Amino acid sequence: MAIEARQRTTIPFYRDTRIIAIILQVIFALVVLGVIWYLYSNMMDGLRRSNLLPSFSFLAQPAGFPISESPVAYDPSRSYGYAFLVGILNTLRVAVVGIILATILGVILGICRLSSNWMLRNLANLYVEVLRNVPLLLQLFFWLALTQTFPRVQEAVSLGGLVYLHNRGVTMAWPQANPDFGAFAPWLWAGLVAGAIFYVARRVQFARRDRPGVALPWAMLLAGGIVLVGFVVTRLIYGQWPVALEIPELDRFNFSGGITVTTNFAALLFGLVIYTAVFIGEIVRSGIQAVNKGQREAARALGLNGGQTLRLVIFPQALRIMIPPLTSQYLNLTKNSSLAVAIGFPDLFAVGGTILNQTGQAVPVILMVMASYLTVSLLTSLLMNWYNKRIQLVER
Repeated sequence: MAIEARQRTTIPFYRDTRIIAIILQVIFALVVLGVIWYLYSNMMDGLRRSNLLPSFSFLAQPAGFPISESPVAYDPSRSYGYAFLVGILNTLRVAVVGIILATILGVILGICRLSSNWMLRNLANLYVEVLRNVPLLLQLFFWLALTQTFPRVQEAVSLGGLVYLHNRGVTMAWPQANPDFGAFAPWLWAGLVAGAIFYVARRVQFARRDRPGVALPWAMLLAGGIVLVGFVVTRLIYGQWPVALEIPELDRFNFSGGITVTTNFAALLFGLVIYTAVFIGEIVRSGIQAVNKGQREAARALGLNGGQTLRLVIFPQALRIMIPPLTSQYLNLTKNSSLAVAIGFPDLFAVGGTILNQTGQAVPVILMVMASYLTVSLLTSLLMNWYNKRIQLVER
C-alpha cells in the first residue's frame, strides 16, 4: 500500500520545475552555441572568399611603416610583431605615468574639497564640476591644440631651467648614468636585498609575537641608507656622482641632453591625468567622509593636530573604502588611453589599426588588441585586489 501511495504522489518529469529548468537551460545553451557557430561559419566563408583567412604569420613580416614615438629602438624594417610590441609599451608608459600623476592630483583635490579654506574649497569644487562634465575626447583636442601654440625651439618657454615647452614637445632634465655607475650598482643591489631581508624578518617577528607593527618604512630607510652611502663612496673614489641630472641645453636647432616627449604624448597625458583626477578626488573625498567622526575626536584627544590626524588616523582607514573604486578608475584610465588614436599618438590601438589596414588581418589583430587590454586590466585588478586584502581588517 505504501508503494502504491508513493507512486501516486510522484510528479511527472514534464511537471517537475527543477527538470524543466534544467531542460530550458540546456536548450538556451544549445541555441547560443548554434548562433555563435552560424556567425563563425559565415565569417570564415566570407574571409575565405576574400582570401583573408585568419593567420598570425604576418607578425614576422617587415612592418614598413614608421612610429613617431617609441621607448625602444624601432625602424620600419622591424616586424609587425615588434611594431605591435612598441604600441603596447607606449600604452603602458601612458598608463603607468598617468595612474601615478592622477593619484597624486586626485588625493590633493579630494583633500582640498574638504578644506576649511573657502577659496581652496571652492576652486576644487569648480575644477570638479567643470572637468567631469566635459567629454574626455574634447579635452584631449583642447590640450593638443594648446601644445601646438608653443613657440619654436629657439624661443622655448623655460620652467626653472629644467623644463622647456616648445612646438616639438616638452624637454625635461633627466637622470643619466655616468661611466662609473657599474661601481655603484653593487651598493644598489645590496640596499635592495638588505631592505627585503629586514622587511621579511620583521614581518615574521610580528607574526610570532601576534602583534601589529610597521616594517616597510624602516626597511625602505635601511635600503635608502645603504644606497646613499654607496652613492657618496662612489663619488669620493671616482670623483663624480654615479647618476647625474642631465640639464637640457639649447643648440642651434634643437635641445641636447635631458629627455623630450612629443606634443601628442604630452596632450594625451595631461588630458588623462586631469580628467581622471576628478573622479579620484571624489573617491578620496567620500572615503575620508565615510570614516566615523569619533576617530577625529579620539585623535584630537590624543593631542594630534589636523595634519597628523588626517595622515595617521583618517587616511589609513579611508584607504579600505577607496581601493575598490580606485581600481575601476585605474582601469578606466588605461582603457581611455585608446583615445590617443584621435590625436596622433601611436598607442596600442593606433598601431594595431595601422597593422590591420596594411595586412587585412582584421580578426587576428583585433583579438591581439583585445587580449593586450584584457591582460593589462587583469594584472592591474590583481595587484589592487592583493593590496586591498593586505589593508583589510581581519576579524579574530
